[in-house]
Amino acid sequence: MKLPVVSGQQAIEAFGRVGYQADRQRGSHVVLRHANPPHRRLSITFHREIAKGTLRALIRESGLTVDEFIRLL
Repeated sequence: MKLPVVSGQQAIEAFGRVGYQADRQRGSHVVLRHANPPHRRLSITFHREIAKGTLRALIRESGLTVDEFIRLL
């Protein structure tokens, strides 16, 4: 499925709906952590538009499918 154009803020909000919370920020990168330990941390660039490859890698790292992520937007 084709990925939509997503900003850093939209991605943070979408991952927040599945339990990720902002842990810290350094510069333009926000690190999210999940409430349950088996999940990894996600580092999201806080830009107007996240690169498609970066967004696909974040979705894969979170354990979601592209369809599930799009529904969270």
